[in-house]
Amino acid sequence: STGAVKMQPKAEELKFVTKNDGYVHIHPSSVNYQTRHFESPYLVYHEKIKTSRVFIRDCSMVSVYPLVLLGGGQVHMQLHKGEFVISLDDGWIRFVAASHQVAELVKELRCELDQLLQDKIKNPSMDLCMCPRGSRIIGMIVKLVTTQ
Repeated sequence: STGAVKMQPKAEELKFVTKNDGYVHIHPSSVNYQTRHFESPYLVYHEKIKTSRVFIRDCSMVSVYPLVLLGGGQVHMQLHKGEFVISLDDGWIRFVAASHQVAELVKELRCELDQLLQDKIKNPSMDLCMCPRGSRIIGMIVKLVTTQ
């Protein structure tokens, strides 16, 4: 038959964008350097260095829900062109929610998690798995992340 098969990019061609540095590349010494496809377009990294260009090392792919629930900054929701958009980091990272209800639930879960972590900081001896509120929040997050 005729047609073309889409080729995965070469390792040196794969690049990501950061808010402050623009395009970055995975360092050749990184375990993920030869990875040519990530299920999610988001990576977290430990180290960023600049040599011939900006590289990241010690990186891992992160999917949307862990990023929304555990990422820094406030979570915002807005209606944009008929779609409900969840945004992080002052709108630099944005996701389209399946519905208004999903967006509200994710935002509320993030608020509950933030409050739970604040309570844990105030009371370090608190066992999050034994307190009913903590175990429900943690259980919901585990279910959401593992079934996404």
